[in-house]
Amino acid sequence: MKQEIYIENLKCGGCANTIINGLKSINEVSEVSEVNVNVEKSLVTLFTNETTLLIVKEKLSKLGYPEVGDKNTVLHKAKSFVSCAVGKMDL
Repeated sequence: MKQEIYIENLKCGGCANTIINGLKSINEVSEVSEVNVNVEKSLVTLFTNETTLLIVKEKLSKLGYPEVGDKNTVLHKAKSFVSCAVGKMDL
C-alpha cells in the first residue's frame, strides 16, 4: 500500500540519499519498496504495509527526520545535519 510521510529537517539531496539508504537497510526485515523523497515538500513516499510503517517512522526519527507532528528535538536536528553530510558523500 502506498504511504506518505511528511517529515521534519529535510534540507537537500544529501538528506534524501541518507533517508533512501536508511530505509533500504530495513528492507530485508520488512516489506518496503519504491522509496521516493521529495525535498521541496519534505515528503517520503513508499510502498509498505501498516505494521512496517511504524518501523519506517521509527527509522526516520533515528536518522533525524521525525514525522511532522512528532517531537523535533535538538538531537533530531543535530542527527539530520550529520545525516545530510553523510548523504552528500554517498551521492
